[in-house]
Amino acid sequence: MEPLQQAAAVLLVLILLGTAMYGLRAKGMIMMLRRAPGGVGKKQLEAIDRLPLTPHHSLHLVRVEGRTVLIAVSPGGCALVDRPIGDLALENSFSREGSNR
Repeated sequence: MEPLQQAAAVLLVLILLGTAMYGLRAKGMIMMLRRAPGGVGKKQLEAIDRLPLTPHHSLHLVRVEGRTVLIAVSPGGCALVDRPIGDLALENSFSREGSNR
């Protein structure tokens, strides 16, 4: 009878865990593993380049979900230097067009 009670206890714990995960996922508090849009194995984070400035400071060019961002790294932490590079290029092209008029 004891092995049956142990199996029932394990089954109960698994059911409770599954119910909790389902409830948290429905509220948006956790995300389950999903396939990346555009195919399996598509990278969501890619390090493009790194520029060391000092032994403790550097700039990192990173692509995150198709957007390119510049991140400054220092002993005090990390900081986003500016808006995504693609947005800056687009803004610069609009400002040049406006100055030609």
